Order: sequence, then structure tokens, then C-alpha cells
Amino acid sequence: MPLPTVLVTEVIRSTHMGQFHGGAHLVNLETGESRKVLSWDDGAIDFEGRGGMRGLRGIAFHNNEIYIAATDELFVFDQDFKQRRSFPCANLTQCHEICTNGETLLLTSTKRDAILEFDLATQAFTVGHLLIGKPVQKQVKRKIVTEIEYRTEQFDPHADNGPPIRDLFHINNVFAENGKVFIGGVRLNDVLELSPDGTTRSMGKVPDWTHNARPFRTGLLYNSTEADAVVWGDKSGKALVSLKIPKYPDAQLVNANLPRDIARQGFGRGLCVTDDGLIIAGSSPSTIAVHDPVARKTIKKVNLTMDVRHAPHGLEIWPF
Repeated sequence: MPLPTVLVTEVIRSTHMGQFHGGAHLVNLETGESRKVLSWDDGAIDFEGRGGMRGLRGIAFHNNEIYIAATDELFVFDQDFKQRRSFPCANLTQCHEICTNGETLLLTSTKRDAILEFDLATQAFTVGHLLIGKPVQKQVKRKIVTEIEYRTEQFDPHADNGPPIRDLFHINNVFAENGKVFIGGVRLNDVLELSPDGTTRSMGKVPDWTHNARPFRTGLLYNSTEADAVVWGDKSGKALVSLKIPKYPDAQLVNANLPRDIARQGFGRGLCVTDDGLIIAGSSPSTIAVHDPVARKTIKKVNLTMDVRHAPHGLEIWPF
């Protein structure tokens, strides 16, 4: 089976006002050819922080249209990437990933520890779900341990008195499968399943500093951004297969002298899976790699630039 074409968005670290700071590319993984389809260079961007408001983020598809999130606004494009509509939202703050769940689009409001719902039929934000964690002491094998119990609380996504900006969990991923909704985050050591009644349950453990964490086969799949690897793990947090993110000799890199907390090579983010079980993952400098988890090897990689400031964000298989 030939490798697919993917749509990838990117965030550009450490850019200056007026410079290109993100966009989107179509990448044919079979041929290695790529085409820039969007350039995000709005002069009104807030440049504070690492990624901040720069660049384009999560990607989803619905009714032959393309939905792409920026930090606080949802954009809708046709298949020629002409903008059709956009929807700002007061409580969408530093959005990361998005996904569809039937006729609902789900978006992470990372800075507000929340998931927002957008009704695809009415084209409107409808409800937000604030994640709340409460420390609880439990006895486990004759020892008292402290665990976090999670629940969600609904709010109006357009309310002026919405959830405060806290970023306790850094929710960076939302994933839906068979009508079930799952979330993961940098400061969440569990992949959580969210229920409509506000309760949650853990689907398994993950280490700190993961992106794109989601159920996969009998375990979990995630970018272990701390370990510079794509990991297929069991539900206890043990890595079953660890696939190293592609790296390049320093002499080939551009802007390799930037501080690591600003930009570095090997920062893993962006993840999708083909129907035949291949894992497609993104990393900086903008590289899309195809991994075979059964053979435990990387079978293809396509590099878009050697500038370490260029970090993939959203990554989805092109359906059109």
C-alpha cells in the first residue's frame, strides 16, 4: 500500500514581528514532495512565550471542508485552502489539537484546562468542559498514597467569566474514537476518558511531557517529547515499542545555537495512524516520519526545512 499524503501545520519559534511564523503544508510521503498551502503571517500576533499565539495548530475534516485552529480562533477552508469562515471564541486560549466526534468538533483550550465543543451543524461553539483535579488519599497495599481524582464542569464558552487562565494540566490533545472522547497533556500522567456526565476514568499511565497521547490497540500511543521518541506503551506506563525521533548532524541545522527552551531539534509533536497500523509523527526541524511499530523501525522521513525553529503541530492524513 502506498504511503499517504498528510496535511501538517507548524509553529515557528523565536520569530519577529513581520516574519513568517507558521503555516501548513501538504506532504506526499510516498514521493517526498511537499507544497506550502497556507502562510500564517498576521502582523497582530502576540509573540510572548515559546509558541504562544504563533502558527496554526490542530486539524480536522468535515463535509469536504478543512478546519484548522489558531490559538484563539477556528478557521474553515475549502480544499483549495481559501478561507470560508472563522470563529473566534473568548475561552479558546492557546488551542492545540482538535478532532471530530460525530457532528461535534472538540478543541483543547490549553491555557484554560478545558475542552470546547463546536456544533458542526449550527457552526457555533456550544459548551465548554473544565477539567478539575482533586488530590485524594487512598490506601494501596498498606501504604497511604495521594492520587488525583478528575472530573469536568460545564461552562459557557463565550462567557466573560469563563475559567481563569491557569494551565495546570497543559491539555494538548483531544481524541475521539467510537463515540468516546480522550484527552492527554504535558502535566497529565493519565490518558483520561471524558464522560457526558462529567466523570472521568483513566485509560492508562503516561510519563511527563507527552504530546498526542491516545489509546492504541491494547495500550497507549504518544509522542514522548521528553525522551525524543514515539512510544507505544502498555496501560501501566511501560514502553512496549520506543521509536527514536529522527536527528540530524548539527552542521546541517539552521539556528542550532538557540537555547533549548526556545527551539531545538527532536521536539516531537503531531501524530496519526494509517489504516494498516503505520505511525506518522512530526518533529523539529519540520520532519514527518513514518514508523512501523511491528518491525520497530522508521521506514520513511520527509524533511521540509533544517531550521530548528520550525516545529510541526497538527498532523492528519489528507482525505481528499
